[in-house]
Amino acid sequence: MQKSNPFRIKVSGLNACFTRPEMKVERVSYDVMTPSAARGILEAILWKPAISWNILQIDVLNPIEWESVRRNELGSVISTQKAKTSMKRGRGKLGIYIDAPKMRQQRAGLFLRNVSYVIHAEFQMTDNAGKDDSVTKFEQMFIRRASKGQCFHRPYFGCREFPVDFEFIPKEADRIKPIGESRDLGWMLYDRDYSNKESLPTFFHAYMENGSIDLRIAEVRS
Repeated sequence: MQKSNPFRIKVSGLNACFTRPEMKVERVSYDVMTPSAARGILEAILWKPAISWNILQIDVLNPIEWESVRRNELGSVISTQKAKTSMKRGRGKLGIYIDAPKMRQQRAGLFLRNVSYVIHAEFQMTDNAGKDDSVTKFEQMFIRRASKGQCFHRPYFGCREFPVDFEFIPKEADRIKPIGESRDLGWMLYDRDYSNKESLPTFFHAYMENGSIDLRIAEVRS
């Protein structure tokens, strides 16, 4: 598969929550951004069936800070079966009334605060690429969109209420120095494997060395 040149993009925001899947009720974030969240940000800027993003490295620019928040959340979601039945009948009640006391649940969340990262990434061409598609075409498209702040939808840090501000870093620009901290981050969510009918989560043992997480050497496991 043809691959693009590596890109760098700086992302930042007031809060972030990269939810640990083992936490069933309260939202508790990983210490740093996950590769799947980084991929989601890039796809918000440029997504095409002809390309697939690959995260190479994540640089942590700000010290890791936490913020505990208690908020109201919905206690349930609309049933998929109920939605299908309503679509077949052409009628049905699918609304969720958030003012109803039983629909609201107060939950605590442990979020990251004042986050900033540099994402190093590349894309590769997929089997869905057409005759007129090329690496150069999508490279120029991404550079143009990222430089102008354009996106298909506003990227976010794990949850939609935590929007991302992004800035394209030109190839000739100097490296932005990450924090000078090293730590073992333990097992983290890497991404989801869509090769089968049912997508499955994959994980990797993350280690931050001098503020950088090198995903090119990560051992990914299901």
